[in-house]
Amino acid sequence: MLMDISSEMIHALLPVYLVTVLGTSTLTVGIIEGIAEATASITKVFSGALSDWLGKRKFLAALGYGLAAFTKPIFPLAPSVGWLVTARFVDRIGKGIRGAPRDALVADISPKHLRGASFGLRQSLDTVGAFIGPFLAIAFMWLTASHFTAVFWVAVIPAFLSLFLILFAVQEPERPEGLRKVRMPLHRSELARMGATYWWVVAVATVFTLARFSEAFLILRAQSSGLSVALVPIVLVIMNVVYALSAYPAGALSDRMDRITILIIGLVLLLAADVVLAYAPGLGGIALGVMLWGAHMGFTQGVLSTLVADCSPPELRGTAFGLFNLVTGIALLVASLIAGGLWDAIGPQATFLAGAGFTALTLVGLIPLRGRVGTRP
Repeated sequence: MLMDISSEMIHALLPVYLVTVLGTSTLTVGIIEGIAEATASITKVFSGALSDWLGKRKFLAALGYGLAAFTKPIFPLAPSVGWLVTARFVDRIGKGIRGAPRDALVADISPKHLRGASFGLRQSLDTVGAFIGPFLAIAFMWLTASHFTAVFWVAVIPAFLSLFLILFAVQEPERPEGLRKVRMPLHRSELARMGATYWWVVAVATVFTLARFSEAFLILRAQSSGLSVALVPIVLVIMNVVYALSAYPAGALSDRMDRITILIIGLVLLLAADVVLAYAPGLGGIALGVMLWGAHMGFTQGVLSTLVADCSPPELRGTAFGLFNLVTGIALLVASLIAGGLWDAIGPQATFLAGAGFTALTLVGLIPLRGRVGTRP
């Protein structure tokens, strides 16, 4: 949560800072963001595998948070675009390094009967940071009379608090005796040990990700219905508030009943969101669709992470999360390209109806998983 607050404070202002203060083009901003996110997705695979090879998660998680924290002062100090690009790049490397080992560490620390609640809480706090950060950026921009560098300095504080917590407050459990040593986590023989159930979960999550394209399309849908540009950010605020409020209860509920049932509820919520956003008239309908979208995120994202932990061998959890994040990250990019193409060619309705179609396919894909995973621990 703390690192998300710091990152979102900066990321909410960085595109405007690059264009209005440093005079870069919007194309440059797009290239920077694209490279940064791709770097994070690719790094996750190797950091997860390395954590399995080392048999240690906390070191890599702390390294990732440390890289992100120590890049934060570069943003207010940067004399040129090149420095900012480097800082953004290293920051995303840090995100990639910490992602899979952190999720594997959550699975290692959590009691099995509370694993769903643990991932739900992590997802909830992550989302809280995602909307507190921009709010703080707005507040400090107002207090400092739009002084970008002052706000960037404020963002340094939660980043180092995050690093302090991972270093001194998080204790990694001892490696269980008799747990098999992993020598080459990404070797074909090791990947085969993941088992068919894990790969089916990844396949289902990939199709599901095609259904839940970038939230930027929620903003475009609201704008097309008459929401003023000044109020457009409220769309993501509404979505993230509902997401944060629902993620922990959904995760805790998945510990008491079949996890696949919780996923089905989430998919039905997404199906409803797509239909509402495709057909509902006026801003009231759009608000309902956005709330349903946030609820579906709460009921699915933490539960999917829990299923990855449930289905993968303990000694290969880092690799499992890394591969899962890479594949679904690529799927999200493809989903957004499909959504954008349909929007331009036919209109918003086609985009959301296509999302509903992919959601229905995901529901069909869950049928073989019932009884194999997701039952109460």
